[in-house]
Amino acid sequence: MEFQLTDEQKQLREEVRKFADEEIRPVATEYDVAEEYPHEVMEKAADMGLLAPHVPVEYGGVGYSSLENAILTEELFAADPGIGLCVSSAGFGAEALMEFGTDEQKERVLPEVTAGDAVMGSAISEPQAGSDVTSVATRAEKDGDEWVINGSKMWITNGTVADYFVVVCETDPEIDDRYSGYSQILVEGDRDGLTRDKITGKLGIRASDTAELRFDDVRVPEENLIGQRGMGFLQLMQFFDETRTAVAAQGVGIARGAAERALEYAEEREQFDRPISDFQAIKHKLAEMHTNTEAARWLTYRSAWAVDNEAGDLTALASMAKEFASRVAVDVADEAVQVHGGAGFVNDHDVERLYRDAKITQIYEGTTEIQKNIIARELLDEGM
Repeated sequence: MEFQLTDEQKQLREEVRKFADEEIRPVATEYDVAEEYPHEVMEKAADMGLLAPHVPVEYGGVGYSSLENAILTEELFAADPGIGLCVSSAGFGAEALMEFGTDEQKERVLPEVTAGDAVMGSAISEPQAGSDVTSVATRAEKDGDEWVINGSKMWITNGTVADYFVVVCETDPEIDDRYSGYSQILVEGDRDGLTRDKITGKLGIRASDTAELRFDDVRVPEENLIGQRGMGFLQLMQFFDETRTAVAAQGVGIARGAAERALEYAEEREQFDRPISDFQAIKHKLAEMHTNTEAARWLTYRSAWAVDNEAGDLTALASMAKEFASRVAVDVADEAVQVHGGAGFVNDHDVERLYRDAKITQIYEGTTEIQKNIIARELLDEGM
């Protein structure tokens, strides 16, 4: 087996790390406290080609593989998960356009996103529909040559800043099949009848914009339908392996960022006339933190490889990576605060923020419990 990154991948890692250290880390606490979207950082990220880099070159992207995206995501989240999510989520929903969109849809939207002139959002979750996507109640009905959308979406990343949303709607309620009757529709953010309310007071990732969307007779042309009508749920399921691998990379980044800060602090902090890194209890914590982070990284890389190579065990691997890396992120961030002691309980040190940010990786893109169900289902070959 090959455990070595290519020279190009190493260069990518170093360039993104330099960007994160110089442009993200110095302002991370400021944006976290203000719960403010980092527009200035996003402009610099666009200049670096970091927005939606998985988009093909012909639409302004770089065409990065899942592994390369994992490398990039780890670096961003090791610096700051809130701003890191802003950068990595600028193209949320782009996968649907890339795979199922028309040429016109791709040419209209994707170049704007990769250039930093527009932001996308994926609108799936609703107040009553989280893990169970088939409970989506937002309805889109045909009226002549338009779709008329009514309903609401909750916890939508980029909700108040996005220029385009990929919205999952029920379009064929008469169909009995649980997994049919849903469609994905492209909705521009400035459409009449679309209301967006920012959600504040979040535990973590506060720089990232989160909102509730309400659709009140929002009209879009019929050509905004993405792919085949009634196939939206099945379309969506095709991307979860990729997006869950990306969340695993987020977890690796958070864990690494917390472990590195804990190591640095332990070498500097003195008690009883010596650095606390001399004490066995701290040594054991540091050893476990770095070991688990490394294990999470390679499980994530294995999942990313499976995405890129369409491996047969991909779904189980993606859920394993997401479940394990998110758990490691929470555990390592917890221990990093413990190593810092009282200093880790205030935002003078980054570990306080990393500790709060880590939890979301166990919730979005499918909760820990959902991941365990998927892993067991794949092991037992139970089907959907």
